[in-house]
Amino acid sequence: MDQVLLKQCEAEAKKWLSPAFDAETQAEVKAMLEADDKTALIDAFYQNLEFGTGGLRGIMGAGTNRMNKYIVGMATQGFANYINKAFAGKNPSVVVGHDCRNNSRLFAETVADIFSANGIKVYLFEGLRPTPEISFAIRQLGAQAGVNITASHNPREYNGYKAYWDDGAQVLAPHDTGIIDEVNKVTIDQVKFTPNNDLIHIIGGEMDIDYLNAVHEAMVDQEVINRQKDLCIVYSPLHGTGRVIIPAALRSWGFQNINVVKEQMVIDGNFPTVVSPNPENSEAMTLGMKLGTRLNADLVLASDPDADRLAVVCRDPKGEWCILNGNQTALMLSYYIIENKKKLGQLKGNEFMVKTIVTTETIAEIAKRNNVEIRDVYTGFKWIAREIKLSEGVKKYIGGGEESFGYLPFDKVRDKDSPASVCLLCEIAAWAKDNGMTLYDLLMQIYLEYGFAYQDAISVVKPGKSGADEIKQMMEDFRTTPPTTLGGSPVTCVKDFKTLKMVQNGVESSLDMPATSNVLQWFTESGTKISVRPSGTEPKIKFYIEVKGEMGCPKCYDSAVTTAKETVAAIKKDLKL
Repeated sequence: MDQVLLKQCEAEAKKWLSPAFDAETQAEVKAMLEADDKTALIDAFYQNLEFGTGGLRGIMGAGTNRMNKYIVGMATQGFANYINKAFAGKNPSVVVGHDCRNNSRLFAETVADIFSANGIKVYLFEGLRPTPEISFAIRQLGAQAGVNITASHNPREYNGYKAYWDDGAQVLAPHDTGIIDEVNKVTIDQVKFTPNNDLIHIIGGEMDIDYLNAVHEAMVDQEVINRQKDLCIVYSPLHGTGRVIIPAALRSWGFQNINVVKEQMVIDGNFPTVVSPNPENSEAMTLGMKLGTRLNADLVLASDPDADRLAVVCRDPKGEWCILNGNQTALMLSYYIIENKKKLGQLKGNEFMVKTIVTTETIAEIAKRNNVEIRDVYTGFKWIAREIKLSEGVKKYIGGGEESFGYLPFDKVRDKDSPASVCLLCEIAAWAKDNGMTLYDLLMQIYLEYGFAYQDAISVVKPGKSGADEIKQMMEDFRTTPPTTLGGSPVTCVKDFKTLKMVQNGVESSLDMPATSNVLQWFTESGTKISVRPSGTEPKIKFYIEVKGEMGCPKCYDSAVTTAKETVAAIKKDLKL
């Protein structure tokens, strides 16, 4: 064990035994100090939580590397200091929301109290609300910033703190580093916990109505919904914030046969019906599929606890449930938006779409063939929001997403939006049914028209300080000795977004990106794309693999997948995964 690090952690932990911290917190810290095994102590105190791709996020508990009211308090005091400097003399306001997680309401009220104590007007939602509604409310109310207490789709032990700026998007440079600088200056005795209640305004129902009206802008064709209004839909909020908004949104679009998974309509931060409340995990969809089978539903949908991500389940040719991955969902949404806006004369030639660099390249092919500009950005919807903001009044945003089950099909929100995406996916299912197809049939049609591609994602979990060191070393090894062949095909292009350099066929050039990021990509002669990056919110390193293949008819899909899986297996072996 690193004795220097241990002494540093012990010194930091002892600061938490002061009267500034409550008795429960002091007892938890004291237990870690007295334990023979110091692993928990080191994990809790070896670093301060930092803003990553999703803001603050961590396991709940005592410590500088944990989510608790003191870390939330110091982050908010620093954020308040930054806001008051950035908007000096302008009477700034903020929106504060939260999800269903344990301690989320406590943290949200703590945030509201501290902002108000610093002279900042606070719009605090009366109860849990979807992340996209928080983003919408910031712009709707003309607020200068916002905070949403959520850990999105993470396991139940986590909570988080998403910081937003006046455009309704998560904070980007220079504000992110500016806020961190202010947070790092704050000591616990400087946090103003006593609220100014005159500055705290509770919001709720009226904003819900405004948001639901805005979601209508994601609709492409009302007539197809009218013809298929009895489409049988099953929906689950996975115990989270979509429980009221999403069924209401579907009804407002005209769908009349909406069925909810009752066991998962219960608000519960322990998520008792799932191992993890992540719609990327097929296990989380089990209850929805059971209900879908009983009702002979057309499709099953779910949103994650803060209702920014979504999952879609449709029927394959055998009538069995087929869970779409995030790439397939984003692909289908992008295809439908472009194809049907084109047919309805809604494309004027100045539209653009956005995808992240790890998302399927088939979306780029669809956009290219239909003369729609496509832009590649880093993982995280703040980068998609940045592109929308840069193009205001110049070009029209019509959709964008990432492989991790997030999509934004309209411009009134600046974050992932599952209510709007769920509604639009139901419209797509209605359109497919109108044309004698299922969503699965539509997916096969897209592959036949634009080319088949298979994706796989591998997450290697490395918890704690030792895990963080391992991940750092893995990235360094990949940089110094990049693979020359992957899956039996030569690597022809390497992109390093940390140095913003690209080497293609031996020729080096620069990458045009707004910032650096710890991401590596390799492209092979056969068209395979492999991306690797450390997670910004969890102790893991992620590998994204996309393999192109041949598919001459819908019945060829299974064999194309089998061949692609063999290539993926070879790539994993090459990367020692």
